[in-house]
Amino acid sequence: MSPRRTPEPTEQAAIPGRHRRNRTVVAALAAAMLAAAVLAGPGVAQAAPHTVRGSQSQMAAADITWTLERASNPTQDQLTAYGLITTAMNAAVARYNNLSDLGKSITVRYDPGVPTADGNINGTIRFGNRGYMTERTALHEIAHTIGVGTSGGWSSLTTGGTWRGAQATALVKRFDGSAATLSAGGGHFWPYGLNYENEFSNTAGDRHVQIVAAMVRDGL
Repeated sequence: MSPRRTPEPTEQAAIPGRHRRNRTVVAALAAAMLAAAVLAGPGVAQAAPHTVRGSQSQMAAADITWTLERASNPTQDQLTAYGLITTAMNAAVARYNNLSDLGKSITVRYDPGVPTADGNINGTIRFGNRGYMTERTALHEIAHTIGVGTSGGWSSLTTGGTWRGAQATALVKRFDGSAATLSAGGGHFWPYGLNYENEFSNTAGDRHVQIVAAMVRDGL
């Protein structure tokens, strides 16, 4: 924002040296303001808020956040699992937050009794087997916490083995052609459901997030 200009006083007679002193004072003030701006340093970058149509108010985009429950005195086995889980969850959450405005607070646990991994709509994810402590699994389980296979909307919008929501259906057609459909059953969807490790790629991961977000808009 430009600094406010201070109006010069109106005088009937010029005072010798007055205008020169005014210019000197203004120059000094401008230099001080510039120095202050430099010392303040760059601002903190923030995500652009979503503007609510038809209103002057603004609303910040939601975020997915997560916390890992850790033992107070972890064993080496637990420490190794915590490291793998942290890497997987950080990557998956970053992808969701970069490509969607979905919000969820997730609690993650390491549970060796879990054969693979599982996610619940109550916001919990459990990892068991080391082979499933990957970004692909984390993306898949986050989808379960959001409602894929776990919400009432999932049940009402899945009929005859096909997702019937208009937005996610239109999206998969854009990805794969006009004949494409979004299959759903057993609490999972495909394509782009990331149900198996060999389905994962950066493109598939991005499309997975976009489809889950479209499902939420459909009423998941």
